Parts: sequence; C-alpha cells; structure tokens
Amino acid sequence: MTERPNEQSSPATPPPHAGARPPTPQRQRGLLAGLRIRKKLMLLHTLFSLTLAGVLLIPLRPALRGIVHKGEQRQAQDLLAIILEDPARVHALSNPEAGITLSLTDADAPGAETALASPGLPVPIGSPNQPGAAMLALPTGELIRASVTHDRARREVLKVYLLMTAALFGVYALVALALEIFILPQHVYGPIRRMLRADRAVQEGDKDAELISEKHIPADELGEIMRSRNASIRSLRTHESDLADTLDRFETVASDLRRKNHMLETARRNLEGADRLASLGMMSAGIAHELNTPLAVAKGLVEKLERDPRHTLSASESALLTRVMGRLEHLSESLLDFARARPPESRPARPRAIVEEAFTLVRLDREAGAFDLVNDLSPDLVVACDEDRMVQVFVNLIRNAVDAIRSRGLGSGQNTPRIEVASVRSRRDETDWLSITITDNGPGIDPELLPSLFEPFVSSELDARGTGLGLAVAEGIVREHAGVILARNRAGGGGAVFEVMLPLGRHPETEPPEDPIDPAQRGSTPGREDRDA
Repeated sequence: MTERPNEQSSPATPPPHAGARPPTPQRQRGLLAGLRIRKKLMLLHTLFSLTLAGVLLIPLRPALRGIVHKGEQRQAQDLLAIILEDPARVHALSNPEAGITLSLTDADAPGAETALASPGLPVPIGSPNQPGAAMLALPTGELIRASVTHDRARREVLKVYLLMTAALFGVYALVALALEIFILPQHVYGPIRRMLRADRAVQEGDKDAELISEKHIPADELGEIMRSRNASIRSLRTHESDLADTLDRFETVASDLRRKNHMLETARRNLEGADRLASLGMMSAGIAHELNTPLAVAKGLVEKLERDPRHTLSASESALLTRVMGRLEHLSESLLDFARARPPESRPARPRAIVEEAFTLVRLDREAGAFDLVNDLSPDLVVACDEDRMVQVFVNLIRNAVDAIRSRGLGSGQNTPRIEVASVRSRRDETDWLSITITDNGPGIDPELLPSLFEPFVSSELDARGTGLGLAVAEGIVREHAGVILARNRAGGGGAVFEVMLPLGRHPETEPPEDPIDPAQRGSTPGREDRDA
C-alpha cells in the first residue's frame, strides 16, 4: 500500500525530558509559513492551474467571438453583392426571423462614410460585440445596410468555450489526483514522515529507530538530507561514546587523586605528630634545666620553714616564691599548649605574642640564652589563625635558625648570633597580606636545597638534634591557613630569610595598625620585602 501521511493533524510531539523546558515556537513570516506541506502543494498547483486556465481562456473567448462576427460580416457582404446585381431583391432577401435584416440608411449612419468612399463595393462595419453588418453605396446614391446574426453559431461557440474550460479543470483534477495518490505520498510525504519518526526516536532515546534505512532513502534532494542526517547522528553517537570513555577515565583519575590526597594528608598529620613528639623529647632536657633554678629556690624556702616551724616568710621571700611558682606554671602551660593536638581553630590572634611564646620554647629547647632574639612585630597587629599551630610554625623556623648559626659558630660577621622577626604588609590581587620574616645572621641555605627545602626529612644539618620534619610541618600548617611560606638567602650573603605570608582580615576586637614599612615600599611584590639591612 502507498504510505500516506495524515495531513489533517500535526504529528504527535514527544514528551520533553524531565526538567527540560519545551522550546517556544517562533512565528515564521510569509503567506505559506503556517501551512503543512500537503496544503502548500495543493494551494500552489491550484493557483498554477487557475492561472494557466485564465491565460488560455481569457484570450480564447474574444477570438472565437471574432470568428463568428467575421463570418456574419462576410455573409452580409455576400447579400449586398446579390442586391448590387438585382436591387429589386432587397425585400425578398430580408428575413428578420433568420437574423437577416436589409434596410436603407442615410449618410449620417455609422460606417456610411466608409461605404460612400467605396461605391459599388460592400464594406464590413460594426464590432465583435455587435451583429455582423456591411454597407453598400448604390450608383443611385442610396445606402443599403445589411445585418446578419447567427444565434446558433454563437451558441455553439459558447459551448466550445465551456467545454474547453471544463476540459482544463478536468485535466487539473486528474493531475492533482495523480500527484496526491501516486507521486507525492511516495516521493515527498513518505520520506518526510520517516525523518519525523527518526527524529522522534532521537528525542525519546530509541537508538534502534533513530537511523533511516538505506532502502527507504530516495535518490533526490530529500535522500541527500536523509543521508546527511544519518551521518550526523552516527558522528554524534561516536562523540558521545568518546565523551563517556573520557569521563570514565576522568573519574578513575579523580578517584586515584582523592585516594592519594587522603594518603598525603594522613602522612602530613603523621609528620606533624612525629615532629611534635621529637620536639617534646628534645625540649625535655631544656625544661629540666629550666626547672632546676625555681625548684632550688622553692626547696630552700621549704627547708627554712622545716628547720623552724615558727618562722614565717618575709614579704620579699613570699614575693620570690610567687615569682618562682608563676615561672613554673608558665613553663608547664607553654609545654601543654605546644603538645596539644586538636583541630585547627582560626581566631583573631596577635603575632607578637605568638613569636614571644615561640622564643620562650626555643630558649628551653635549644638553650638559646646567648642569642639575640629580636621581636619587632607591632603589639597591635592582629591576624586570624590557630594560635597553637602558628606557635609550632615559628618554633620550627626559629629553632632551624638557631641550629644553623650554631653549626658554623657565632653569627656571620658579628660577635652575637642574632635572629630578628619583623613584618610588612602588602596588597596583591585585591587581598591584604601580612608577611612575617625570620632573619638570621647564620651561614644561609645551600642553593641546591632551596627547591626541596620543605619536603620531609630534608635537612642541611643531619646531626643528632635535627628531625628533618620541622620545615615540612611548618609549611603544611601555613598552607592550612591559606598562606605561603618562602625561604631565601639574605641579599649579599650571611644569613637566611624565612617568610610566612598570611592573608589579613579585619576583626571587631581590634584593627590592624598602619603599614610599618616606608610608604615608598608599598605595592612591591609579596615575599620580597624584609627588614634586612
């Protein structure tokens, strides 16, 4: 059977995907833009047929009428020729019932001037819309007008005209019927419906029906469109498959990266704990030495009370005992704060107090009493950080400087080893930064170690007191605070500079002070400002 589309109703629109909003159809311009293809074709070939019929029939009717009129005029001329030979037959030839009228007329009648100009010669007069007529000027000067009307001929001509009109419309009907039954369904409507079904299958995700079979593809322009569409669908599916494979590989790589990141984070926490344990072990000797003096004072006062129970401590002795107890309490609290392990808590803190606490712990750990430890940080400076963890950062950096200076004797070019902590503020990428620099006058850093200085177990002094973990742990803690830690040698040699860069934020408790550096230095690259002479 011939496949015929249902042109009365539009094809069913597939339901949109979940969450998808159907596109809003745009109004197309043009007289035929809103019609279906079948209606367009019917309208177009109807207009073409009517135009062709008008072109044929409109000139044909006047031509047929002109032929009849000429015949009537020719017959009128023949009658006048007979009368010219025998004028007495005028009344005998006149027969109004047969459409023949002969009459005498005067010189004022239409066509008389033409007849008078040709005496003795019948002259045709009148127009195709009038009966055929002729006029004759007799030698006597009389004018005779002959009029002939063939009603039957006119009726037959009208029949011919109507038959031709009917024949034209009949031919149009046959052509339209042949198009609608044999040609358009197979070569136009059928291919279009196949493309619509294939497109609906694409929208519904039916991959088995989204391609048009080659046996149903014609060899015309519609066939080229179908083949191009099939090629586009195959290319799309190939790209989808490649994309799915790529996404699978990405997911595998992402899972592997998450696993490795978890392992690295676990290792970093383990390194941090190991560094704390190593630091606590190394500080134990220093703390024991530091405790001896206050314990000796307390022991002497207690023994004095034991020897004489009635004896009471003087005001100076009580004050001395209070200071000793405060010193012992301060030492124990510093040790507990340093050893405390807990999740990071970012709060407004004063970097100067953090550095002072780090100085105290380093003095206990490394017996750095001979070192000149200078804290140039402003007491009003505030930064959001985890205070205990930042203490560990500065303990590791200051202790690293102490060990480096001791490995080469006293400070380079000076009698007293010196470690100075200073700060500068800068602005980069719409963010305020605080750079805290730890500068020493030791031997500096081996340039070969700079690229891997913050990796675990990298140390320039592999002695009994080094762990190789301090800088790695310090770098991890600074990174947790969204900061950066940098290392470089002092300009001109003779010492190293470690720089801790932390993002600044304003807090309701207090406001950061003005820039401690010279205004001419503002806007320089973070990480390059230091307080070196």
